[in-house]
Amino acid sequence: MPASPSKNLETFPSPRPGRDFLISIDCPEFTCLCPKTGQPDFAVIKIRYVPAAKCVELKSLKLYLWSFRDLGTFHEAVTQQILDDLVAALQPAWIRVEGDFNVRGGLHTRVFATHGRRPESVPEPPT
Repeated sequence: MPASPSKNLETFPSPRPGRDFLISIDCPEFTCLCPKTGQPDFAVIKIRYVPAAKCVELKSLKLYLWSFRDLGTFHEAVTQQILDDLVAALQPAWIRVEGDFNVRGGLHTRVFATHGRRPESVPEPPT
């Protein structure tokens, strides 16, 4: 049976609870719709986080991000929504979500949303 979009973010226990480490995930094929025109907006969604007790299961994250494909939303709103949903599911020590949206109308938009404080023992995440 083929997969379908889902808002369900599954998690699994961190393999090293109590140890600060950085997880970096990029989704170069993110799509949502412009709420004004209905045309597709394409972006790279970059997720960087330091888990506390839980990590996100990647297939569920893929299906979650796919769920925005037919949703009309502003770049700023969708980036914040992804952050809010990941925080609710993971309760991470620190997380940053970046929406790096393709040029539209001559404008390139990057939206950054963060939660928590990055532990000093964790290096600056890649951009």
